[in-house]
Amino acid sequence: MLRGADAKRRTDFNADTLHMTTASNANAPTSSPRGLLKSLQSTYAVFRDHAPLAIGIDKQLLARQPELDKKLLRVALSMHTNSLRYLKTLEKAAQRLDLDGQPTAELTEEHRQHAAEQLRERFRKEAERRKAERIAEAAREAERRETERRAAKLNQLVEKFARK
Repeated sequence: MLRGADAKRRTDFNADTLHMTTASNANAPTSSPRGLLKSLQSTYAVFRDHAPLAIGIDKQLLARQPELDKKLLRVALSMHTNSLRYLKTLEKAAQRLDLDGQPTAELTEEHRQHAAEQLRERFRKEAERRKAERIAEAAREAERRETERRAAKLNQLVEKFARK
């Protein structure tokens, strides 16, 4: 246990640290990429609608909200732009939009094709996963039936030889 001046310094340090932590948390929009993405969706319609974002949207966001953590923003934007809804919208859209929803540039055919390829790949992997699950379930069911068949056969043998 601390006594005297050491105890006083420790208490002051804890109070200052607590105050600084609380203040910094109040200014920080979120501490997780998912939370930041939800915040962006509630603030900007282009995020909420999964509209194709302008190239360099991260710089626009940082200009409007300089308190954003760059790494956290990068992860949140990656989550958003790899989402199924965003890719589906990107595949069919013609324009990229800024934070205000204003068109900034044409969406290139290359970017549309890339979105379509990502969607096809994602659907293919999901189909493979479902197929593997069906095969595994069929194997478990076959194993269960085989175990039951062997148990029935063993019971028949027990009954046959137990009579004598």
